[in-house]
Amino acid sequence: MEKKKNLTTIISENRFIHTIFCVILGFLVGAIFLVVMGLDVGAAYGRLLKSLSNIKNISYVIVYSIPYIVTGLSVAFSFKTGVFNIGAEGQFVVGSMAAAVVGILFGHLPKIVLIPLCFMAAMCAGALWGIIVGVLKTKWGINEVLSMIMFNWIAFYLSNFIAGIPAIHSDGSAEATKNIADNARTLLSEDLIKEWGLCNTANWGIIVAIIATVLIWFIIDKTTLGYRLKAVGANKFAAEYGGINVNGSILTALAISGALAGLAGSLQLMGMGNRISVFSSQEGFGFAGIVVALMGCSNPFGVLAAGVFYGWLTYGGSKLNLEQVPTQLINVIVGTVVFFIAISVIFKYLGNIKKSSKGKKGE
Repeated sequence: MEKKKNLTTIISENRFIHTIFCVILGFLVGAIFLVVMGLDVGAAYGRLLKSLSNIKNISYVIVYSIPYIVTGLSVAFSFKTGVFNIGAEGQFVVGSMAAAVVGILFGHLPKIVLIPLCFMAAMCAGALWGIIVGVLKTKWGINEVLSMIMFNWIAFYLSNFIAGIPAIHSDGSAEATKNIADNARTLLSEDLIKEWGLCNTANWGIIVAIIATVLIWFIIDKTTLGYRLKAVGANKFAAEYGGINVNGSILTALAISGALAGLAGSLQLMGMGNRISVFSSQEGFGFAGIVVALMGCSNPFGVLAAGVFYGWLTYGGSKLNLEQVPTQLINVIVGTVVFFIAISVIFKYLGNIKKSSKGKKGE
């Protein structure tokens, strides 16, 4: 009886258990949709599990997860510091384009120089995109959410403009940039891919993503900078009263968050994309980062796990049509998970009711 009473409280207070519970609910709702449509639930979810059946498929999942992990870190970092970075999409786009320009124009440089140069260009572009929004917020009080949405579209059209510049545009008929130099690619060697039985786009990006995860965890939890940023996120008025430069902290948070999103763009380009097409619509990596940050509870290591989970759903979902199941099922599952995470306040409310009723009985 005691366990039954405490179940809601456990779910509401333990964020990890709460997230797992939300994931289970997401798959249950997905199953209900499949039943309503008259489709085989076992075949659909079996196909998802099959995407983890061998080394090659697992390597695909990891490759798909790389941009989600790093954009998730970008959004999670901003969440921790009290800023809602809905502009990760634009920062991702300018970061990938900056890496493409460097990878095309400086392709003659050796790999050991060119790859870090592409990363640095992408991170600087993403950081600049974040800082501009930060200046608008701190200097003129412009709401960062509105300006970030605007800058997402500016990044979209700026990328298309740069892709059309003759020195950058493809020499063929494709509406895209030229391919970046081989020296700018982060792919594993062909021999290693064959020896380990990996997918043909297996790359070192996951190592960069893991390093970024550890670095962000260290900054947030083990440094004075992280303490200041979290203090501003918790209560900027109290932080300011305590002598913390609030505006400076907001600019720093947006710069680091933007740099991470820009890095994600370069990892996607240098590991999988090879070139940037002229966009007809936004790709959504930055928006997916918001989902990953929510699923990971804004904890860097939680984001790493959530990014791999999202990568698995994305890759496995692309195979659902083999079972005559619409790929939109993944959107239903992810949307349900996010919905229940977003309304987690209900679980906390129910937990408080349980505690108060228990206290009244004790009286």
